[in-house]
Formats: sequence, C-alpha cells, structure tokens
Amino acid sequence: MTPAGSGPGKDVLYVVRCPISGKNGSALAAWLRGLDVAGLERVLAARPDAVSAPEPRAVGELADRLQRPASVASVLPRLTLACLQVAEAVAARTAVSRDDLAGFLDATRGDRADGLDAALEELADRALVWPADDGRLHMVAPLRDVWRSPLGLDAPLVRLLAGTNSDELGRMVAKLGVKPAANRKQERLAALVDHHGDPARIAALMAKAPAAARRLLEQRAREAPERPGFIVFGAPRLASEPGEQWALERGLLIRDHRWNGPARMPAEVALALRGSGWHAPFTPVPPDVRSMPVTASEIEREAAAASMAFAAHAVSVLGVCAAAPPARLKAGGVGAREVSRIGKAAQCDEFPVRLVLEAASAAGLLARDGDRVAATASYDTWAEQEPADQLAVLLRAWWALPLTPGGSRDEDGKALPALAGAPPCGGCLQARHGLLAAASRLPAGEGAANSADLGELLGWLRPLADELPQDVTPFGTLIREAELLGALALGAVSPIGAALRADDAEALTDACRRLLPAASGTARFGSDLTAVVSGTPSAHLLALLDSVADRESTGAASVWRFGPAGVRRALDAGLTPEALTADLAAVAVEPLPQPLSYLIHDTARGHGRVRVVAAACVIHGEEPALLAELAAHRKLAPLGLRLLAPTVLISRTPPDKTLAALRAAGYAPVAEKPDGSVRVERAQRPRAASPVPPPRPSGGRLRPRRTDDRTAGDRTADVRTAVDLRALATRLRGAPQECPEPDPDDGRPYDSDTEELIAGYARNLSFTDVRQLAHAVDNGQAVTVEYVATSGNTTVRTLDRLELDAPYLHAWCHLRNDERMFTLSRIHGVMPP
Repeated sequence: MTPAGSGPGKDVLYVVRCPISGKNGSALAAWLRGLDVAGLERVLAARPDAVSAPEPRAVGELADRLQRPASVASVLPRLTLACLQVAEAVAARTAVSRDDLAGFLDATRGDRADGLDAALEELADRALVWPADDGRLHMVAPLRDVWRSPLGLDAPLVRLLAGTNSDELGRMVAKLGVKPAANRKQERLAALVDHHGDPARIAALMAKAPAAARRLLEQRAREAPERPGFIVFGAPRLASEPGEQWALERGLLIRDHRWNGPARMPAEVALALRGSGWHAPFTPVPPDVRSMPVTASEIEREAAAASMAFAAHAVSVLGVCAAAPPARLKAGGVGAREVSRIGKAAQCDEFPVRLVLEAASAAGLLARDGDRVAATASYDTWAEQEPADQLAVLLRAWWALPLTPGGSRDEDGKALPALAGAPPCGGCLQARHGLLAAASRLPAGEGAANSADLGELLGWLRPLADELPQDVTPFGTLIREAELLGALALGAVSPIGAALRADDAEALTDACRRLLPAASGTARFGSDLTAVVSGTPSAHLLALLDSVADRESTGAASVWRFGPAGVRRALDAGLTPEALTADLAAVAVEPLPQPLSYLIHDTARGHGRVRVVAAACVIHGEEPALLAELAAHRKLAPLGLRLLAPTVLISRTPPDKTLAALRAAGYAPVAEKPDGSVRVERAQRPRAASPVPPPRPSGGRLRPRRTDDRTAGDRTADVRTAVDLRALATRLRGAPQECPEPDPDDGRPYDSDTEELIAGYARNLSFTDVRQLAHAVDNGQAVTVEYVATSGNTTVRTLDRLELDAPYLHAWCHLRNDERMFTLSRIHGVMPP
C-alpha cells in the first residue's frame, strides 16, 4: 500500500483482494458504445482480463467485466502517480467537470494542464474515468471505493445527514439564520447544503466562531477522518472536545448516532476551511533524471562484465548447494548463517547468494527436501549448459519473481531468511518491470548519471510498487539487482534488459550468447600449485578442478590451489595418480609444472596405507581352525564372510540374521553387546497392531494435477496474441448494446447444455458469469469464484479441474489445496484466474 499524494490530502490506496461480483455499469456501456474502433481497441489492449475467454459478445457484457472490483484492482499497479492523483481527486469530488477538476488541481495552464489531459486520457483508455455527454467526469464504482478517505475528506453533507430527522435539520438552519423554502426535511437539507457549499459563507461563520471551535475545526479540516472499527452498544459516548458543541449545532460537524467515535466533518466544510489557496496534490511531470552520454558498445561491455561475473557466482553457489545442501530453519527458509556459509564457500557476497538462491528456486533448480534445500534433477541438466544458457534461465526466473530477492532486513533491521516462501508481492513485480520502463524513457545514447534518479522516476511511474525497508535510496536494492544481472548498465537498459522488457525468451537467450563468451575448457597451471581459468569454466573442467583442488576466487577469472587434501580427495574418488595426471594434462594450456606432478605422486605413495572396511557384524573366537571352517562353509556363503585375522571374521549380514544362519548350520554362537558382555535373548510375544481404518475413496474424480509455470506477463501476451483486438472491437461496435439473455421458451437457446444447467441452479450469477463458468467447465480451464459458505463467510477461490454434477461443482480448490464440492447457488461471482 502506497500513498497516492502528499500534504493534507494524503491518503492510502487500499488495493485489497476485492470481491469479483459487481453491478452492470450502464454509464460505462453508453460511453464505450460511443467510441470508435481505435478507441475501443485501446481499452481492450489496456484491460486484457476483459477479453479473456469467452470473448464478450456485447458492449454491455464488456462493461460488466471492466467495472468488476478485481479487474479494476489488477490495473491500478500500472498507473502513474499523476493518474492516481487525478483519480483520487475525482473520487473526492462528486460529478466534477474537467474544468472544475483543473481548478481543484491547480492545472489550468501550461505543463500542468497538459499533464491533466494526458492523465485523463490514460484513465479513459483503461475505462476507469471517462467524460459523459454532460461534460462531467464519471468514475467506475470500484475505483471510487479504493480510497477510504480521498484527499483526507469525509463523505459529503448529504450522505452524513441521511439519517437525520427534520427537527434536527430545522435546529441547524435556525442556528445558521437560514430560511428554507419550506419546513420539510428535503427543503431544510437543501438549504443546509447550499449554505455549506459556499466557502464565503463558511468563512463568515468562522469569523464569528469561538476560539476553541475555530481551532478544532481548522485542525479537523486537515486531518483524515477517523472511521469506526466496530460498534460497542451501551458504551459511554466520548466526551466532547472544547468548541465541538457549537460546530455540531450548525452542521459543521456531524455526529453519527450509530457509533461512539468522534464527530465527522462534511467534505464541503473541510474544503472551505482549507481555503481557496489549497489545491489537491498533483505531480504531472515525472522527476528529472540527470543523464550522461553512453554508447551501445560501452553498455554492452559493462553488461557483459556484470553478467559474466554473476554467471560465475551462480555456478559456484549452486555447486556448493548441490554438494552440501543448506539446512532449513524450523520457521522456514535458509537462515543468515547458512547464507554466509554458502557465500564463503562460493567466494562471493551475501547479496548474489540470495539472488541466486531465489532465482534458482523459481527456476526449479533447487527444491525443499525435508529439512534441507537440495539440487534437483533440472540442476544437473542446467550445469551441463553453456554459461549464456545458464544465465538466461536465471534471468527469466528473476523477471517473474513475486518478491525482491535482495531483501535481507525487515523494518526492525532483523535478518530475513532466504527462500522463506513469503506471500507473492505484486508490488515487487511491478517495481522490477517499472525500473526498466523508467530507464527506457531516457533518450537513445543516454544513461542515468546517478542510478538513484531512476529510483525516483520509478516511484512516479509505479507509485504502488513496493520498496524495501532496507533501501537507503529509492529502490536501491532492486537497482543493484538489475546492475548485478546486467539488465542495467551505465544507467541504461542493456540488450538483456530490452529482451526482458519484450518478454521474448529467444531474444534473451541470443543477447546472453552475444555478451557472454563460451565456457572455457582449458586452464593455465602455475608452478605455485595454482590453476587459473579465464571466463566461466565448463562443467567438465569445473568438476575436475573442484575434485582435485580448492577454489580460491571466482569472477572474470577463477583460481584453484592444489594441496595434499585436494589430491587425496581425487584419489579417494577412484582415480589413480597416472589417470589424474593425464586428466589435468588434457585441459592444460602448457605442460604440467613439475611441482604439481611431484605433489600428486608424493600424496599417492601414502594413500591407502590404512584401510577402513564396513561390516554389518563381527565374528570372533579363540580357535583359528573353527573360523577358517566358517569362512569356507558353503551354506554360510550368503553371509558374505571375510577372514580379516586368524580369529576375526566380518559379515555383510546384520547380527540377527547371521546368528540364525550359524545356528541353522549346526553351530552354537552367542551374541555380544557393544561392551563385550553376552546379550541375553528372550522370546518375543507377538501382538497384532491396532486396526487402522482405510482411507475414504475419492470417488475417482482426482486426476493428475496440471501445472502452469508461465508468468503473468506470458499469460497477458497469450491473450493479446490469441485475440484479434481490432476484429473484436469491430464486432462489438456492430453488436447490440445489451445481449439478450437466452430463453429457450422464447426461441433463444443457450450456447451449450452446460450454460443451461449452470443458469438453472446458479441464481446469483449474471449471464456473463454463467458464460465464463460454463466455458471453464467445458474447456478444462481454471477460474476464480466468489463463494458464500453455509456459515455466511465469503471467500475468493481459484478452482481447477472442474466437473459439473448439478447442483454441485466438484473442483480442486487452490485456497484449501484439496478437492472440494461447491453448491452452484452459493457462487456469487466468476472471474478469470
């Protein structure tokens, strides 16, 4: 949640999980009907959720989809600060015209007037605010409800006095000295509204007010109103503040009799008290970004260096995780201590470690394995790829991450675990996309001189984007991520960033291959027992050097150091001194130096002088002949007996089975405890376990769960490519404004039997919702519904694997992560997932 403005009108946009049902907006439908094909196409392109299957068949159905709260909430994060400020001003003023709005925002001339027109045009293209035939601006209803108190203003006087009786209104107008046209409630209310709507009359009244009342009213005019949380019946009323009674008697403050909170100030009174010089906050011009000239070759060179270093870090970090999977905290995630251990082993800082872990987890290279985070089979495939392809996989995962992986501190400065499984953060995703959008606004051949300026521009382009508490400069962590990955270079969008913005996987891979060199398959060995690899080592070279030496540094060049421990590690893996020397010589640029050859052979001479063998149990006795007989006995061959000493045998079979086999062969062994004492054996009394009821059958409805690993951008792109927006806009222009609902008795059949079945039972759904639900059932697609349970609780659920069994709907519920049965009559709204 991010403030929409500043100053007295500063309020908070409550972008919450809205209900998905709504009333049909006839005003919106009439405005859409008046658009030409190009205008309607712009609306469809800006609101892709409205054209999801099934396509709308009439303008009325399109308007119904556009004004749904969930649909409106989905478009808000992409609005600029200017658009949000204009929308907040429209929400604060009822039925305002464009000229009145310009005066309210102090945007009557120059750049501010142009900025207002641009913001209104952008809001209209998204079907959020539009001009009606009478010249007044209309707003889609769910957008007006986004602000609890737009510009810090309470409800207008008419709404606050809705429950007031005529006698109370009469006393108020009498105190004001106003004479209504008649002594009825309507005339008295109209006279009061007319009086309070005149700033000059309010100013004259305030000049006569007591000092305490004047101070109270001026303070209330600049404070956001307090709303009731809940009502406590019978609780004592709050004591009146000094001067409050005088304001209540004249309608400058209104006491709501239904709750015991403070009195409320009508919006007209608050605006009059703020004075004619007060204007709603409006920032039509984005912050200025200081730029410097940069060439394309300089950008590519900087991006190549950054991406090459990150690719090397990624290989190192994931290699450490594959060799020694990090432990998970009981509360979830990889703790700061484990992150530090991985960074130390991979020779890199904590920041790239967190970035690699989150991106690799999203790409499926890492996964939870009990109390550890281990590498998956996909990691093995990834490790064999070229560095450019490896980087492209991580970049695609980072671009779609619903969080900022570099976040390591909370509001209190406490360390946060990595891979904690935090809830998806749409504001983080919008911040990432908005950052590259901000950088792309710079002229060609220019880059931001200070990356912090891009953060300020991002705050204007995406005011609802989430910023981390640890950031010292606006979006500093996010900017550092983009620079580390090579998406930003020298304050400009690199070829990698351009491919990410275009959401083109093929172009991203091509850009990575152009910037990153192929993996190096050779190393240069020095007489100081080091090996240096320029660039990113290949998977084979990396595995070979890691097996025989210890890595000292990574980056544009990686360095390994040889020692007795590393050579012994390679010999333990089964290599002989000759094979190890041959393998190293095969990847050496020059012949191996003599010190390295001496180290390998000296270590090999002492290798294996002491041996350790695994045994399930040990058989020993005082008669060498008896143990030799046991070792040669044919019936005891399955035990895997092996004579280590004249009086010691080892067996590959557990003790109990070894004892049984020896006794079956006619011998009389005894069992010993670990301390050497004889183990006394007692007969066991078998008992049956308590019966466990079998699991209930599932009815055969469960099918293998389908997964969809596409990002939201992929799905939006699919909608735009699958639907011909120009053809759809043309068809909607020619269709009737309202599509008549089917009526088989009147010769208007349903499109399918599924529609007719659902319409017969789901009485709370509009025909538009019936069509969407039937389409999801018939085509095996997921859908989001608003469901009211028998307890009266309303939930929003995403359903998959739908099976209609009227009057019930069987589906896999993602909210409960289980198969559930839903009553059609309790579904109150339908929306694409």
